[in-house]
Amino acid sequence: MHCLISLRYSSTSSCLCRILVLLAAVVAVALELNTSAMNVAHAAYLPVAFSENYETTGDFQHTQMLDGEELAVNLVLDQSSAAAFGSKGYFLFGAIGMGIKLVPGDSAGTVTAYYLSSSGDRHDELDFEFLGNVSGQPYTLQTNVFAHGVGGREQRISLWFDPTLEFHTYSVRWTREIIIFFVDDTPIRVFRNNEVLGVPFPNAQPMGIYASLWDGSSWATQGGKYPINWNAAPFVASFQGFGIDGCRVVDDDIGACAAGPVYAWWNAPRYQYMTQQQVAALQYVQRTHLFYDYCTDRNRYPIAPRECRRNWYGTV
Repeated sequence: MHCLISLRYSSTSSCLCRILVLLAAVVAVALELNTSAMNVAHAAYLPVAFSENYETTGDFQHTQMLDGEELAVNLVLDQSSAAAFGSKGYFLFGAIGMGIKLVPGDSAGTVTAYYLSSSGDRHDELDFEFLGNVSGQPYTLQTNVFAHGVGGREQRISLWFDPTLEFHTYSVRWTREIIIFFVDDTPIRVFRNNEVLGVPFPNAQPMGIYASLWDGSSWATQGGKYPINWNAAPFVASFQGFGIDGCRVVDDDIGACAAGPVYAWWNAPRYQYMTQQQVAALQYVQRTHLFYDYCTDRNRYPIAPRECRRNWYGTV
């Protein structure tokens, strides 16, 4: 309005107005890109206290706060107990992630899990499961997707770094049309909305966020070949970054998240697909680090599940 008024009186004012409008647009785009960069990759950049969004589901001997500000937590596994914590709320859509430093040394048989899950028999679930290793061997990261109670969508990759030396961020971007699993800023897996093909998609059940460390000796390391060596206990995995950039469901009413808010970044068209750069990064991970995929396991699935071709962004 002020620009329109000034145009009546002065060409100088008109030029100045155009410059100001242009600068405002540039700033707005920069702010959007900066915010989007954070939203898309992960939420572990938000250093809020553990108790703001999470609570322990066990004792404080096995879920240990590392400082008075509750900015980092250890989960401890020993012969007396596993360890876990979970979010205080449930969420539908958003960028949800956490910084994790995995169990060092001989971690064979251990499973460090970070996942989202709804409740009930027909639950939805998005899994990161870190399968312990014999000392000197690479960690295996297994991901899985459950939709309306149906899972069996495991993929396994070898990580390209030592995840026990420092924190790395593991996160999902979950919108109406796509779920992307990230390791730091690298997409490692995608699950698109294929409801048009009759494939269920997690878009109607709010999910809690959970972390746990437990004994998976029967299957975790090379199919159970290497069980836990309790002489190496206690096993410790560390977590940080307890912020959540998602739509919180209140009083089990998903309407506000499922139908809006329209201004939320996860409803924007640009977050319903992958960029060309993300597709290229995903395909690189698939070529060089993926060593098991349910889509190509013909013993389990003689015919590849319907969603596989679209989720791969390539040929299966």
